[in-house]
Amino acid sequence: MSNDRYVSPLSERYASKEMQYIFSPDKKFRTWRRLWIALAETEKELGLGITDEQIEELKAHADDINYDVAREREKAVRHDVMSHVYAYGVQCPKAKGIIHLGATSCYVGDNTDIIIMSEALKLVRKKLINVIAELAKFAEAQKSQPTLAFTHFQPAQPTTVGKRATLWMQEFEMDLEDLDYVLGSLKLLGSKGTTGTQASFLELFDGDQEKIDKIDPMIAQKMGFKACYPVSGQTYSRKVDTRVLNILAGIAASAHKFSNDIRLLQHLKEIEEPFEKTQIGSSAMAYKRNPMRSERIASLSRYVMIDALNPAVTSAAQWFERTLDDSANKRLSVPEGFLAVDGILDLCLNVVDGLVVYPKVIEKRLMSELPFMATENIMMDAVKAGGDRQELHERIRELSMEAGKNVKEKGLDNNLLELIAADPAFNLSLGDLKKTMNPGKYVGRAKEQVEAYLKNVINPLLEENKEVLGMSAEINV
Repeated sequence: MSNDRYVSPLSERYASKEMQYIFSPDKKFRTWRRLWIALAETEKELGLGITDEQIEELKAHADDINYDVAREREKAVRHDVMSHVYAYGVQCPKAKGIIHLGATSCYVGDNTDIIIMSEALKLVRKKLINVIAELAKFAEAQKSQPTLAFTHFQPAQPTTVGKRATLWMQEFEMDLEDLDYVLGSLKLLGSKGTTGTQASFLELFDGDQEKIDKIDPMIAQKMGFKACYPVSGQTYSRKVDTRVLNILAGIAASAHKFSNDIRLLQHLKEIEEPFEKTQIGSSAMAYKRNPMRSERIASLSRYVMIDALNPAVTSAAQWFERTLDDSANKRLSVPEGFLAVDGILDLCLNVVDGLVVYPKVIEKRLMSELPFMATENIMMDAVKAGGDRQELHERIRELSMEAGKNVKEKGLDNNLLELIAADPAFNLSLGDLKKTMNPGKYVGRAKEQVEAYLKNVINPLLEENKEVLGMSAEINV
């Protein structure tokens, strides 16, 4: 590693080798050659004078790319596509005259971009499903563990730890639905020429419209796609990049919400992300256990959400059949969006797989607030014992405010039950009141909702995708 030049943290710290290879130069240029082979095969099959010997020569050198020749040529011509056409021709002297025949640079550039985004989305999909699977295990294990729920980060009615996990899970599941839709809708550009009119092919095929109509479907089939976009300028619509990056931004938003909740719960000491034995939390405070993985998820997620603006603005700013102000932006925004999301999902997988739950802390906090939440049940019991509902409601309101004042102003424990037991209007002993303090009575259908969600939604999804399950994530730093 060189220490005297900038190196992207996405490569060095966050993204997996698998995702990095998808966006590597080697992957790009090998794909270019596959596309040139597909074009030559299609043109031969449709009647152009291309020989089997030329096709075989192209195939023989599909992967042994002579990068040194391409680099030297690009210094002279300042054109990456033509440099690689030249380098391929050096290796394939019999076929050099038919490489890139009838095509423009976007034939290899744009089709490769679609192919690479498609493969990257498949890797994102695989990791997203594994995050959902780990959350499902956690939700199942914690479905009955009562915990204090919050609205406005103020104590509200109890829920369960597992039910809260289904809220995280459902957002990731929604992202998966969006990803599957966009992935399933991706099409190749095909080979449509300089302004998208296929004028060069009209010349090559002597105006044979029927043959020209077959070019794009045949190329798509050879490259593993169902179809090409029916119309285009020189490029595929840059709105495609917007749709893809919006998927990544959606995943980032879900991950950010999840990581924020974990950070808050770690502050409350109720749930912690994994913390390794030799990990240092603070350079100054040796006792600290900072939620650094969750913080990193939030940090990278903000980057991805903002990054999604890049292709949207680029798409809006394109002029007519194309302008080149997309190129530099695409080279940054698309790969880095994917590399960041790849790192985010690895972190999510690592965090969920190692979440530590502290039931005693959860119970202590819940019990400190439960008397307030049990007041309606207490009031009903007092009515059954002969009390007046309206009078009792007012007394509970007054006693709740007194107990709240004791907690907030005097730093005392919540003594609402003792205050109620001492009030003859309720006709209830402290023992009677403590019987109402079972947290399980106040979590509603949380457990049943977890069970139904896993059974009806998540388990069928995981069964459909069982071949991609079982991933684990290695965190570099």
